[in-house]
Parts: sequence; structure tokens; C-alpha cells
Amino acid sequence: MTAGRFIALEGGEGAGKSTQARMLVQALEARGKQVVLTREPGGTSGAEAIRSLLLDPSGPGWLPRAEALLFAAARSDHVERLIRPALAAGQWVVCDRFLDSSRAYQGGGGGLDDADLLSLHSIGSENLLPDLTVLITVSPETATRRLDERDEGNSDAIGARSAEYHGKVAAAFEHLAQRDAARFAKVEGEGPPEVVHARLMRAIEPLL
Repeated sequence: MTAGRFIALEGGEGAGKSTQARMLVQALEARGKQVVLTREPGGTSGAEAIRSLLLDPSGPGWLPRAEALLFAAARSDHVERLIRPALAAGQWVVCDRFLDSSRAYQGGGGGLDDADLLSLHSIGSENLLPDLTVLITVSPETATRRLDERDEGNSDAIGARSAEYHGKVAAAFEHLAQRDAARFAKVEGEGPPEVVHARLMRAIEPLL
């Protein structure tokens, strides 16, 4: 049996990852692929429970180290119970966020050392990486407008953080994509979803 492929969509708040993930799944299924659509944090019952803790915390919320540990725990369960079995069964996996979100948010935004985050990933998920990571980029103005339309002022605990924080996240994503260009594909996220989807399909063509 041919092993499946693993594609992660990354980007900051309002980049359009969730919309593009759904459109990508539909396009792959139209090509005869068996596809699993999933997300982080989440994808399994345990990881979804942790998602609620992370995005809707009581009290003042999590500090960066505790937040990184929770994300790593959710990812470990996600990888072991869903992603690896799907890939072994020859399915394609499309994931809305994966490791590089931790590196950008808890690393770039939260100030944690990248080597420490990679160590957590080694322990929890045995260093699993996507075959391709697609970084969807939009301007801060577009991101803000989309978030206002989507959340109507009720962003989750991470999305509601300061513009300075999200600027650091965006810079971290750019740095990761430049440093590991063989694993990343950058896709311009401005414009109608159908236009962005066409760009994304060109980016993943080498996997098809």
C-alpha cells in the first residue's frame, strides 16, 4: 500500500487556512484521493479537550511554557491516534496548523526557544513533519478585516492578543519558511477564495 501524504496549512489569524483546507480536501477527493481533514489543536477527543483549555481558558489564561506543553500534548495524541494511522492506510491528511504554529506563536510570539519547542515535538510526536507546509500570507489589514467579519469582536484567547504579538508571529512564520524552503511553499492569501485555491493547487502540484 502506498503511504499517504501529509499537508499542513499555516499562517496567522485571518489568513484563510480553514477555508483553503476545506477547498483542498474537495479538490483532492475529486482526484480520487482518500483525504482526512483535521486541525490543531484538535483532531482527536483528547486534543479537542485541550483545545478548549487553550482557546477558552478561565482566569488570566496560560503563560507561554504551559501553553507550549499543552499544544505538544494535544499534538502527540493527534499524531499517534489520527495522523500516523491515516498516512499508514494510504490516506492524505490535510491539517489546519501543525508544528510550525507552535514555533511561530509560542516561539516568535511567546519568546520560547525554538530548540525547546522542537525537543517537545521530538518527545511527543517523534519528529513527524508534513510532506509540505503551505504558508498562507495576508496583510495585517486583510487579517484584521477578516477577523472582524468572522468573530464579530469575540476572538479566542490567542486571536485576541495584541497586534505586536501577531506581528512577531508573522515574522516568525516568514523566518521559518525562509530557513526551511524545501519543506515550505508560500501562497499569497489576498483575493477571493477561488483565486487563492488556484495558487495553492499550483503549490502542491509536486505531490500529485
